[in-house]
Amino acid sequence: MKQLEVPFFSRLQKASPIEQVSASLDEMIKHPINIAPWPQFNYIPKVEFSIAHSNDCIFLKYYVTEAVVKATYYHSNDPVYKDSCVEFFIAFDEEMKYYNLEFNPIGTCKLNFGRDRNDRILISENLIRTIRYLATIQNQITNDDKPATQWEITLMIPVEVFSEHVITSVSGKQCSANFHKCGDDLPVPHFLCWNNIQSVEPDFLVRECFGKILFL
Repeated sequence: MKQLEVPFFSRLQKASPIEQVSASLDEMIKHPINIAPWPQFNYIPKVEFSIAHSNDCIFLKYYVTEAVVKATYYHSNDPVYKDSCVEFFIAFDEEMKYYNLEFNPIGTCKLNFGRDRNDRILISENLIRTIRYLATIQNQITNDDKPATQWEITLMIPVEVFSEHVITSVSGKQCSANFHKCGDDLPVPHFLCWNNIQSVEPDFLVRECFGKILFL
């Protein structure tokens, strides 16, 4: 099981410019999302993330380079996992219920909470709108001269979105979490994770396969 410590950003807060958050995360350690647990889906785009916090918010940035980028969903709680998608799943205080936050390259977010895929509730669009983001996208040529697209998304996630809990600060919290990259409806579907998942078919909703994160 993987573990990571999430540093505290004393110089940033919930109201800080998102551009400043993005630049600060660029200076942090980048963690790869490069495990493809299901052999039939063996395409592995380059995906990394950096993460920090400021008591009442989580700062998270994804760095993605992939062959095809798709972003067709525009409304909160649309099925963005069908687009190019990055995800953050988190459970507090050893609970089995968890939040899943999913984002496509234009910042559309799906956010819900529950124990498994059959027991989940959607978080309100009003709360989702409190998540600030900065997204960029550009074409590039990879080392093997194949065209690819690089996209990044910086997220400022206030603790208020975890509305099924009363959380005023994440400092000192030991949580269970996983980070994912997927694209169900892409020409080459893929399903990547940070902490390995053990299931027969692609399934990110396996709470027992989360890693551990500690907010310092």
